[in-house]
Amino acid sequence: MGFIAFLILGLIAGAIAKLILPGKHGGGWIMTLILGVVGAMLGGWLGGLLFGAKIDGFFDLTSWLLAIGGSIIVLLIYGLIVGRGNKVES
Repeated sequence: MGFIAFLILGLIAGAIAKLILPGKHGGGWIMTLILGVVGAMLGGWLGGLLFGAKIDGFFDLTSWLLAIGGSIIVLLIYGLIVGRGNKVES
């Protein structure tokens, strides 16, 4: 898969991850792209490590599922890190 295709995959996977997870998520499309690409890399790495799967093709269902799953993990971690500073104690 080419670099541009991987960026598009990451952007779409990050947007899908934001739709799947409940709550309000900050960041615009650039943050979605960054989180999605990092998530796609994480999903591909974990998929290869645990299941022997690879992110090979843009139209491969395994690639999409791994990228979305990795994006959800990254988005959860990002929410934990960023969310702590936004809370106001009463």
